[in-house]
Amino acid sequence: MEFIDPAIDAYSRAFTEPESDLLKRLDRETHAQILQPRMLSGHLQGRFLALISSLIQPKLILEIGTYTGYSALCLAEGLVPTGKIITLDVNEELERFTRSFFDQSPLGPQIDYRIVDAKEEIPLIQEEIDLVFIDADKRNYALYFDLVVDKVRKGGLIIVDNVLWSGKVVEESAKDKSTQALRDFNQKCLDDVRVENLLLPLRDGLLILKKKD
Repeated sequence: MEFIDPAIDAYSRAFTEPESDLLKRLDRETHAQILQPRMLSGHLQGRFLALISSLIQPKLILEIGTYTGYSALCLAEGLVPTGKIITLDVNEELERFTRSFFDQSPLGPQIDYRIVDAKEEIPLIQEEIDLVFIDADKRNYALYFDLVVDKVRKGGLIIVDNVLWSGKVVEESAKDKSTQALRDFNQKCLDDVRVENLLLPLRDGLLILKKKD
């Protein structure tokens, strides 16, 4: 992900609303205790997700890929008082760590954290979804999109993380399966007439998809 000038990144964070003490502690503990801490959304992206959620005030958010819960806590900030976020992950080893931070948050009761296979769980969700955040195994991005797009309300959003893949998507020499899967996914979404597209070079790339009316 180190393809954005570090000075620009630091400046951007300096002029962005600070994260909460709980989120700071979650960031710090993730880096100290958990493998691959770069998977955590972090301050700048987290504030962006919180802002988007607050703007649309969702009743139901679906997150695919919880990791240690940073993005779920940020997204939950925009929920209406009766709303909830369903966040799905397969990693049982992180459950205790992640749930402990959800339990410390006043938003915890609105977070439905499930250790399940998303491919099996998503078809069981019957409610209309206002906002989806996809940040899981990259080779299944296209499948996750297909599973959720018809469940998202008109005008709702699908946000997909890591679509620039440390800049590898534009490197002709990058031939690995994950990079190619992301190239194919980005093209698939561009070609899909059901959504409007905006790819933001924020952190590792966020693809914002709006379900057309």
